[in-house]
Amino acid sequence: MLHLRMAGLLMLMFLLYALDPLSLDPPVVIKEYDEGVEVNCTTTLEKYQSMNWRDKTGDRDLEEEFNFVTWSVPPSKWDVTATCKIKLNSSVECSKDLEIIVYKKPNMVAIQPINDVKEGTQHQIQCDIIDVAPVQNVTLIWYKNEQNIKMETFNNKTKTPVNVSSFLSVNVNRKENGARFRCEAHMAFGPRQLGHVTSDTYTLSVHYAPELNVNTDYIVMEEGKDLTLNCEAEGNPPPNFHWTRNGKPITGKTNKFKITKAKITTTYSCNASNYLGSVTKEFGIPCPLMLTPNELVVRFGDRASINCSTSAADAAGMGWEVPIGGTGFEKPPSVIWTIEKLEEWTIDPKCYITLKNDHQCSVMPKVTIYKTPDSVSVSALTDGPMVEDKQHVLQCEIVSVAGVPNLTVTWYRNGNKVQTETFNSTCVSPCTVNSTLRVTAQRDYNGINFHCEAELNLGPEGPKPNPTSTSEPYIAIVHYKPLIKACPSQYAGLEDDFSIDKVPCQADGNPPPTLNWYYQGKLINASAPLTRTESGRYTAEFVNDLDKSSTFVDVTVEYGPSFICNERYEVVANGKLQQECKADGVPAPNILWIKNGKEMAMPQRWTKNDTGHYKLKATNKHGSATYMLYLDVLCDYLFSSNMTLLSTVHITPGDNVTLDCHAEGNPEPVIYWNYSSAENVWPTTRGHHSSIIVRGATSTNAGVYMCVATNKVGSVTRRKSTASFMLWWVILLICILLLIILLMIIYHKFCKNSGQYSFINNKESTIPLSNVPPASKP
Repeated sequence: MLHLRMAGLLMLMFLLYALDPLSLDPPVVIKEYDEGVEVNCTTTLEKYQSMNWRDKTGDRDLEEEFNFVTWSVPPSKWDVTATCKIKLNSSVECSKDLEIIVYKKPNMVAIQPINDVKEGTQHQIQCDIIDVAPVQNVTLIWYKNEQNIKMETFNNKTKTPVNVSSFLSVNVNRKENGARFRCEAHMAFGPRQLGHVTSDTYTLSVHYAPELNVNTDYIVMEEGKDLTLNCEAEGNPPPNFHWTRNGKPITGKTNKFKITKAKITTTYSCNASNYLGSVTKEFGIPCPLMLTPNELVVRFGDRASINCSTSAADAAGMGWEVPIGGTGFEKPPSVIWTIEKLEEWTIDPKCYITLKNDHQCSVMPKVTIYKTPDSVSVSALTDGPMVEDKQHVLQCEIVSVAGVPNLTVTWYRNGNKVQTETFNSTCVSPCTVNSTLRVTAQRDYNGINFHCEAELNLGPEGPKPNPTSTSEPYIAIVHYKPLIKACPSQYAGLEDDFSIDKVPCQADGNPPPTLNWYYQGKLINASAPLTRTESGRYTAEFVNDLDKSSTFVDVTVEYGPSFICNERYEVVANGKLQQECKADGVPAPNILWIKNGKEMAMPQRWTKNDTGHYKLKATNKHGSATYMLYLDVLCDYLFSSNMTLLSTVHITPGDNVTLDCHAEGNPEPVIYWNYSSAENVWPTTRGHHSSIIVRGATSTNAGVYMCVATNKVGSVTRRKSTASFMLWWVILLICILLLIILLMIIYHKFCKNSGQYSFINNKESTIPLSNVPPASKP
């Protein structure tokens, strides 16, 4: 019996989980702090013991006749929990938790720089979100010149308001000067958007060394003429200007200098400088020499050659002054400098010309000697693997490169350009330079590759395409906490064949997470087969070194049918079975009744003809089971005799009288008589038949004789009365006598009031009328 109750209780709990009898309106509460909300909990069940809400402030019960309860969300609480519970009976209760999210929009979003902004450095910008909750529902978006460049979310699970910050790294060069940055904090709960709060705009002011706008060293000046020299240079902070004449300082603090009566032998120089560097520009009479090419770009160790020519008619001679490959004083109009293998890192060839008036001038070509790197490689400066949401630094090392001022390093993440860097180094001979990339690791960075490219941009005179060296890919390993990707909320398996490790739960995590299963708060062996008593809610917990993540799975252990029945059942005719033969199984089996080899539906009302042997067959998707039982339909009684209800049998004194009573029923009834005993009266019983025999009847045998048939279903009674003929004659005589007396009384009354009366018509007479006797008959 206990097993039956336990099976019924488990079945009821399974149905409650499947049907979900509770409904919440609204099902999820998303409210701003200090804003109250009312939630209705309703049920589709018609019968239950009680319903109530439970939260930290206490319980509230309602009477049975209500099928809903209302609960008000406290307006000034951050950590609010509430559960609607319904109690079906003393042992079965189910509940539904209300999801409550209390939020607060940020008071403000502020943006500010962290360090100075110098060209060639990495600049940090900070965005602060002040007093927001819950922060895990905030998405921060960075904008540069109104374009989205970065999005960030927060993993803090605190429900109360907090302050959080986000950092943006900017690789600074002069092209970024004037760039506008801002950040926005967006709040959203699934599809529901709550708007955003925006910071002020931060305008980037990049500091960089001065750079000349025009790179001409000489201008044409006519002797004795007035001239204004223009030294245009751009820098931040704006540069200061200093002028010299033939190497000696002169007055002049702006980028322009006015000359009166210029002299052909005078050279002017302008220097533009700020705290980051300086640049110099010279002005003078151009030398009548032309170089081909005017700028030489040559790889270290290659052949170099420049032709120097003149169109001056008064040239006395010309030549090259250079440590290697120089020439003597030669006749115009041209002279060639050639070196078969240039292996000097610093070389300044100069072509000179001497005019017939002994004036001498010279020109120097711009010579760029380059060398591609021996190697380019990427490595991590931070120990260990990358960790989600933490910043890591990667380094690109360019080994033994010459031509660093022309070098550009570009970083790529999975083939997409993420950062470009140039260098201000004055290194002429081969040197090693490094570029760094700061990476805030994300889980989807795991397994992707980073690489860098070192490109020498040597200008129009350089080789095409530009010499480029690429590093081997650096494969990022990012460690991140488990994130459950797939896990069913409900799952069913077959008893003894199903274990909890067969539930298809998957989680993404690095290191790969370990899956632990818990049942009723205890760690279980996930490979052990489950039995039917172990249906319920299981917890899947994924764990790695960083954190853990869990979810619930409602597991149903299914099994084939089996019967929980007696061998024999009794039912009252035209009634219903009070105790049914039940079949246990999950899913609930279908039951088929079979009698005499024929399938039948179980009758709603049983008759006597339904008594007999039955075969029951229970079937579900896991198999079938059969059971044999006997059903006994209990009937009340069918009387047959010469007796009718309250009938009378007339007995003549001295006669022998037999009263018969016959009754049938299931179970077989017991028949007995109730009567006044006498010496001449004998009862006899034979199976379904019982009789009363009266021998030599007398008046004392008159009376009522009751035949009673009884079994467990009930009892039925039939009555018979007896009377003798002598008694009837006495009764008849008494009735005649009473009739005669009644007639005499009527006649006497009629005769007393009869007679003859005379009436006198005297209006004035007051004598009363008198009774006049009738005249005598002749």
